[in-house]
Amino acid sequence: MSEKNKDENLAKCPMSLNEVDLFAPGAQKYWYESYEFLHAEAPVHKIPGEGTTKDTDGFILSKYEDIALVVKDIIRFPPPVVKELDSEASSGVAGFQKENEEEMISRHDPSFLNAMQTSIQNLRPNEELWKAHKRQLTDPWVGPGASRHTKMITDATNKLIDNWIDSGKVEFVSEFAMPLPQMVMANVIGFPLEDIPLHKKWGDAMVMPFVYGQGHRNLLTKEQTTEMRTLLTEFTDYVVDKVAEKKKNPKEDMISFLTNVVYEPFDRKLTDLEIVGVAYAMIIGGLETTQYAIAHQAQILIENHDLYIEIKNDRDKISGFVEESLRIRSPTQGLSTRMTTQDEIFQGIQVPKGSILHLRYGAANVDPSEFDCPHQLDLERKGLARHLTFSQGHRTCPGNGISRLEQNITWNCLMDRIEKFEYTPETKIEYQPGIMLGTLELKLNFKVN
Repeated sequence: MSEKNKDENLAKCPMSLNEVDLFAPGAQKYWYESYEFLHAEAPVHKIPGEGTTKDTDGFILSKYEDIALVVKDIIRFPPPVVKELDSEASSGVAGFQKENEEEMISRHDPSFLNAMQTSIQNLRPNEELWKAHKRQLTDPWVGPGASRHTKMITDATNKLIDNWIDSGKVEFVSEFAMPLPQMVMANVIGFPLEDIPLHKKWGDAMVMPFVYGQGHRNLLTKEQTTEMRTLLTEFTDYVVDKVAEKKKNPKEDMISFLTNVVYEPFDRKLTDLEIVGVAYAMIIGGLETTQYAIAHQAQILIENHDLYIEIKNDRDKISGFVEESLRIRSPTQGLSTRMTTQDEIFQGIQVPKGSILHLRYGAANVDPSEFDCPHQLDLERKGLARHLTFSQGHRTCPGNGISRLEQNITWNCLMDRIEKFEYTPETKIEYQPGIMLGTLELKLNFKVN
């Protein structure tokens, strides 16, 4: 998203639990200060009236052990379905009141189905099919098989660096961190690079609930929902056209593969809409997460130049750096993606059946009960990849393999060519709205090797 968070100046650093509101305008700036209060005083925090009905509640989980338990058990904690909305409900841990909620639509509403959700219902409605889908359809391209793209990603990375290497300065987000995953995903899926502006427009539409949605349920107005659906209809039409082209003239890309593969569990080929759903998942998961991760990594290394030198001189440490940066600056900070099917107890707190669980990955990744010195980047930390940034269990992010590969290649290529990055006098760190921790702009100076 390119729109600046105009509400950032409205936020203030919380000085007590009562001042914590993860969903308030501009709260992104102080999320990590908020997590300290949640961990210490309210590791299970109620959001009154924001469950699956007007009579149930939402609960923020911030402890690693609780979220790890929930994400690994899809039967006990399935995706939520909101049955009705309450016009008097509150949002956020400090009671931020939503206006006109009766005119707003939750992304969990059964009527609010997009191509990805439809594809999930058709192709992977249970755990066994989820594993089969991942193993056969996505793993060969963006999971364990992502290494097939190493040369393509390296070439794309160096091409972007070539664009600004002679200038001594760069707007790192728009000139590198954003276009790199756009180029990579277009190549993987099989979309023309010249269509990247369209992919960006549709990608923005896909994440609209997570950027502009209100409260932990990501409520959109009816007008926003109509706009989103219009754009996603355009995306569906676009992919269907590409599918038709690939059937006539297949290439070495994911869409061509999906048009020809026989899906083993059903012993049939995929429908066009199912292919659209897979492409949807690649776009929504393959662009902004990697963009934000790379931008955060740049900030971490600028603020600790000795670490940059250490990694530059020992490239085997890049993978550990990537994992630790994903932990301490999680791109996706939290999602309300599970509900309770029975009464549960977390951290001694009873959570009734029908509650929506807001899983705060960003907080879990700096849980002092799980990680010693949780805010410190430690390349020698045991179990570097056990963070929750890509979730855990069978339902980990299917594209985590290619995202990790892009990040590793990024810093290998940059360190080959750049001696040092520095902030400029114009550098101002601002974040996009919503549940992603996304740096909007990063003006940097640099020295070449």
